[in-house]
Amino acid sequence: MPRPTGRVLTLLELLQSGGTRTVAELADRLGVDGRTVRRYVDHLVDLDVPVESVRGRYGGYRLAPGYRLPPLMLSDDEALVVLLGLVAGRRTGLMTAGHTASETASAKIRRVLPQHVARRLDALLESLAFTDQPGEFAAPDTGILLTLADAVRHHRPVSMRYTDGDGRRSERTLHAYGIVAHSGRWYVTGKDAGIDEDRTFRLDRIADARTLPGSFEPPVDTAPAQRVLSGFATTEYRHEVTLRIHGTAEQIRAHLPASIATLEDLEPATGQDRAPERWLRVRLRAERLDWLPPVLAALDRPFVIEHPDELRALVVAFADRLASYARKAWARS
Repeated sequence: MPRPTGRVLTLLELLQSGGTRTVAELADRLGVDGRTVRRYVDHLVDLDVPVESVRGRYGGYRLAPGYRLPPLMLSDDEALVVLLGLVAGRRTGLMTAGHTASETASAKIRRVLPQHVARRLDALLESLAFTDQPGEFAAPDTGILLTLADAVRHHRPVSMRYTDGDGRRSERTLHAYGIVAHSGRWYVTGKDAGIDEDRTFRLDRIADARTLPGSFEPPVDTAPAQRVLSGFATTEYRHEVTLRIHGTAEQIRAHLPASIATLEDLEPATGQDRAPERWLRVRLRAERLDWLPPVLAALDRPFVIEHPDELRALVVAFADRLASYARKAWARS
């Protein structure tokens, strides 16, 4: 049986979860009688924890708003979620104010973490990368996330059960390079040892993960976030599109980001500084082509369609429609 001090702390944790807890419910959760629950409540009050008694049929105990925050009790999973939220807010630019408060809050939580949890958290933060597209992140399975982070840090292979987008289940052995948060989802990128090719996997599709004996040497240029974005850009779709666009990489990326398209220099490097505006080859894959003509029009840069011919016809039709709209407006005026 846990000692009384442990039960008092458990009582505080139950009250911190919110709402009013009846004496019977607390007694059942703590494994004691009602009189002992009242004695534990008195202990909390003596420690200046603002516990108030609620009378009536559905009465019991609850935490009252106090002049200071009562001691927080977080489980390992809860502490991890809070810290990830603080880190994600800073790295994705969502936290535009209170940066110092975010840092001190993180430090306070890390100080009280058990050593084994702190080590696993450090491994996760070292392996974690963010793209430039923040989103509302779905919480990944903590055990899988920490197992993968530990494997990334120590270069250990991982065995996992994975379900792809078509519902096919498979057993994979992964040499994980890094964990990436992108546009509301979590991904792990690395080499699928079974086919000896780089792959990116969604964490919410991993049912189980465990580290295996041995180790591997990751490539020098891992850059997990860039690997995830490049993987999206080269995913198999119905159409393969090749363009030449004259402009800067920044101008093109504003409309065709790395998660959609890859860029290739067409002008060889010389001893002089390369002109910022130059011809670049743009490759992308798409299930449909009808969204591309408006994007090219918005880009407003000279371009050549190399492939496919179907896109060229769509661009001509889009230009004709714009011209006809403009003529009609002029005729009415």
